[in-house]
Amino acid sequence: MNVGILGTGHYLPTRVVTNKDLEKIVDTNDEWIRTRTGIEERRLAEDDINTSDMSYYAALGALEEAKMDASEIDLILVATVTADTPFPSVACMVQERLGATKAAAMDIGAACAGFMYGLITAKQFIETKAYKNVLVIGADKLSKIINWEDRSTCVLLGDGAGAAVVGEVTEGKGILSFELGANGSGGKDLYQNENDQLVMNGREVFKFAVRQMPESTVNVINQLGYSKEDVDYLVPHQANIRIMDAARERLGISSDKMAQTIRKYGNNSAASIPMALSESVKEGKIKDNDLIVLVGFGGGLTWGAVAMRWGR
Repeated sequence: MNVGILGTGHYLPTRVVTNKDLEKIVDTNDEWIRTRTGIEERRLAEDDINTSDMSYYAALGALEEAKMDASEIDLILVATVTADTPFPSVACMVQERLGATKAAAMDIGAACAGFMYGLITAKQFIETKAYKNVLVIGADKLSKIINWEDRSTCVLLGDGAGAAVVGEVTEGKGILSFELGANGSGGKDLYQNENDQLVMNGREVFKFAVRQMPESTVNVINQLGYSKEDVDYLVPHQANIRIMDAARERLGISSDKMAQTIRKYGNNSAASIPMALSESVKEGKIKDNDLIVLVGFGGGLTWGAVAMRWGR
């Protein structure tokens, strides 16, 4: 059985916060942010928009693109580190709101790599024929755990959600190879502290990511016996343009073959990859039969990569 993506969707808050806006509240400047991260602006959710709301709106888009009703979904997986409440899960909230009454539901915690973990979890359920259609969502409202006095983190992050309907696709299409990994000893470098604020050792996380993202990208291609030249499009976690370029250069592909939403949206944690994927699909940058690679890393430390042949 071949398992792939049947539809994608994403949601972005309407509030735009530019680097110039951040200059007014923290000791930083537009040039410093742009040259070191590639970020020019980000979207922040209003107080009355939570992670479950963004997840719901992204899910509607994915269902529409898949031409599927919520009643056809068997399982909902939401990757997030900013759930509305400790319980019920965001997935259960989305299930109720969609009216997906026959779907099981649970959240996944793998930080920025969460969507990759969700995608591969969905693949296993479908291949074993336990479920037919799985809705995988990556969503985070990072603005509620940001320390707005910490210029090393507050300039990087934004809010949003991305979703994908995962199911059976035709022979030769879908997920061809994957890699998931974790290194718990690195958890101290990226975590949420006792004040519920995000803390990051930027130097150590950068060193980890700039090594792991390119390595995982090449690994999933090598698993297939393909060469780097076979890759048509790369969708990396939108963490830092320098990290993203390291992965792209390892593949030897041009910048126009890499999803780059970081300039407009910043780092959206678990939402980053599905948002970039959904936008790339809607803009026609990913075409039927393209070989694409999704790759990300996150707190834990965690990482994941997928090589897939696009199409249904």
